[in-house]
Amino acid sequence: MKEFIKVMKALSDPTRVKIMKMLQRRVMCVCEIQEALHVAQSTASKHLKILEDAGLIQYRKEGLWVNYMLADGSQNPYVATILGNLRHWLEDNWEVVELREKLSGIRRENLCRKL
Repeated sequence: MKEFIKVMKALSDPTRVKIMKMLQRRVMCVCEIQEALHVAQSTASKHLKILEDAGLIQYRKEGLWVNYMLADGSQNPYVATILGNLRHWLEDNWEVVELREKLSGIRRENLCRKL
């Protein structure tokens, strides 16, 4: 039951659900997530860590970049089920639609020029 509760708690926060919906669209780095959600880097990282600990996302380092993506669900049947269903859930929600539109204009290359 512990793994089930961990997955459910990770998805109990609206910001983390938004992160999941964005990662369904594409692999993203922290700065892109931060820009899309208008949150501090530390806040984005905290949410990503909770999702990672629950097995919902994973990351891969590529040079200076840390790329976040949805997990494949092979390690946890609860994660696999949630990921499969989440693809269809909330697709018409106005916040998700707004994020989806915003993502097309957010690129790490442009964000890093600002730094």
